[in-house]
Amino acid sequence: MDYTNTLSLFNITSLNKMQEAASEAIPKPNDVILISPTGTGKTLAFLLPIMQLLNAQKEGVQVLVIVPTRELAQQIEQVFKKMSTGFKVNCCYGGHAVKIEKNNLMHPPAVLIGTPGRIAFHIGNENIDLKTVHTLVLDEFDKSLEAGFADEMSFIISELKGLQKRILTSATELEEIPAFVGLRKSVELNFSAPKQNAETTLSLKMVRAIGMEKLDALLLLIGRLSNESKIVFCNHRDAVDRISEQLSELGVEHGFYHGGLEQIDREKTLIKLRNGSTKLLITTDLAARGLDIPEIEAIIHYQLPLSEDIMIHRNGRTARMNAKGTAFFLLEEKDHLPPFLKTTPENFPLPGKFSKPKPCEWKTLYIGAGKKDKINKMDVVGMLLQKGKLQKEELGKIEILDHSAYAAIKSYKMEATLALIRNEKIKNRKIKMEISS
Repeated sequence: MDYTNTLSLFNITSLNKMQEAASEAIPKPNDVILISPTGTGKTLAFLLPIMQLLNAQKEGVQVLVIVPTRELAQQIEQVFKKMSTGFKVNCCYGGHAVKIEKNNLMHPPAVLIGTPGRIAFHIGNENIDLKTVHTLVLDEFDKSLEAGFADEMSFIISELKGLQKRILTSATELEEIPAFVGLRKSVELNFSAPKQNAETTLSLKMVRAIGMEKLDALLLLIGRLSNESKIVFCNHRDAVDRISEQLSELGVEHGFYHGGLEQIDREKTLIKLRNGSTKLLITTDLAARGLDIPEIEAIIHYQLPLSEDIMIHRNGRTARMNAKGTAFFLLEEKDHLPPFLKTTPENFPLPGKFSKPKPCEWKTLYIGAGKKDKINKMDVVGMLLQKGKLQKEELGKIEILDHSAYAAIKSYKMEATLALIRNEKIKNRKIKMEISS
């Protein structure tokens, strides 16, 4: 099938090899296991051929996509909407209003995306009938298992009485697939990165905190890396909060991300990372995979990964798609490197004193209206270029959410632009606009 028109919506001219293989295998009468590293385009790889499986004459949910996190659910929903197929899509996940989801499900979408717990909840409360589902996608399946969703997934699959096709995706090879998935005549497409490629593009460095606190060593490392984009990984939320507090005291621009934050705060953090307003993210392993995050130049293991899989997923945030990147292992004086690390990282010396990174070249403008208020990207662009007197190169990435929008503006123009648009209207409505906190 020719996907040229759809790909043009994403500014893509052709499929990569993994996407080509998936597009060929998925429409055939077999189940598919797709293994490919984070950031290689798995979402488009399964959504494009799924277009062929949808029937506009049929009512009810035809395709069910199960994902481990709300962020991944939202990301897939956004990609599907951008494809402009004409088919309805809805998203269900914890933290989203049940009432809104229930109302949406009264007119079932052709494609339903959700987390295991929330989909199981709607089935249990008879808010949806899934007997019309013919295709099931278990995206980041191993992550759902790790998160303890086996019972919910087993229950959901048992309710799919008309299921004909199963598609499993993962960033790493699956050791064992539970019987409840019910795979039949499955085809495995394995595009996991060859080890030699990872070694040539990913540099491993080791930093020892000798004669100082580990947090102080981290700050020195962050200062030395200056304005490189970087993610600091921790095993626990309290470590994320502690580092964030210290960075705030030093006036270092950064974002922090973990499961204890409100959904909108998590969304804002990722938006700023994507648009360049933030170059430094402190996070738990929640951000190691399954999120729409741009290419990162450096990964810092502040707390060492507890398993090889976790390390692979963390490191997978850098050195992607033939780009180069560095993974730093931060050790206290008596710490040992993880036993599953095959290569000994080279020592990376720290500077004698902390050097504060330069401010980011972009800032994010918050606009208090979104898709549900009939605001679109062109409304925002028009207002900022015409009323805000911005040049095109001074306006960066724009993202529209349901009830808010965010636009990246060059830092040096933000205050002047805000002064010009503060009393402007969009679609004849006075809307709150301010620098995103």
